[in-house]
Amino acid sequence: MLDLDTALTGISGILVTPYDAAGEVAPDRLAPIIDTALAAGLHMPVVNGNTGEFYALTTDEACTMAREVVALVDGRAPVLAGVGRGIRDACMLAKMSAAAGATALMVHQPPDPFVSPRGTVDYLKAVADASGGLPMMLYLRNDGMGTKAIADLCAVPGVKGVKWATPNPMKLAEAKAACDPAIVWVGGLAEVWAPSFYAVGARGFTSGLINVWPERSVAIHAALEAGDYAEANRLIAGMRAFEDIRAEEMNGTNVTGVKAALQALGRDCGPTRPPSAWPLTVPQLAKMTAFLGENGLT
Repeated sequence: MLDLDTALTGISGILVTPYDAAGEVAPDRLAPIIDTALAAGLHMPVVNGNTGEFYALTTDEACTMAREVVALVDGRAPVLAGVGRGIRDACMLAKMSAAAGATALMVHQPPDPFVSPRGTVDYLKAVADASGGLPMMLYLRNDGMGTKAIADLCAVPGVKGVKWATPNPMKLAEAKAACDPAIVWVGGLAEVWAPSFYAVGARGFTSGLINVWPERSVAIHAALEAGDYAEANRLIAGMRAFEDIRAEEMNGTNVTGVKAALQALGRDCGPTRPPSAWPLTVPQLAKMTAFLGENGLT
């Protein structure tokens, strides 16, 4: 199994959350997806990420997913477990994820309308205490708090790094320069943005594509690690249609696209939950079917 430092600079594969016919979480349906992704070279599965519909799950469901995904991975790779929402829910999930054997936590940016940078420092400290000291990756989707506040968050004991999920490479460069060199900066906007983030010092990236086509994601990572931006961009161009579908309807088809592709591949993980868009529209489905066919995935 890869150590955490190495895994963080690889691909963080954000797993979907499967549902059964009654709409209940069905983690066992992830078994073939996880097996295929790990065999292809995925460095670190992530449970309870946004592609896992984290905000559509109850805290009990998220606890179930963390426990079951760690069991399905079965020591073959480090597992990053997402935690977040209200402080009590975040602490409960952090404690449960640690007990399940998660390697580290991915802390979602608090969505509270009255969130403050210094309040977020207290939030991180409470999560760290609840987990018994698991390393934490900050999932930053809004950099509006500014570089100093980001540096304050990165200085909280236990913070290992940041998954940078805003389309601002120069702000990423500023934040990186302001923080401890030991902090790991990971591109948090999947394959399409990975070259831009690599160019300013990030390593690794998040991916929803690993649920469907992990081999392509691994090839993109290898090209970036080798500094071959031309090859990385060529490989990205060949999977960009997938990400374009996911970005439609204000990103409301982000998970929809992944689950629709999985259905087409015979790995049905159920629909997405509202307010995510479901199903794909006829034009969207036609584009997804073409993408899968053109790349020999069906």
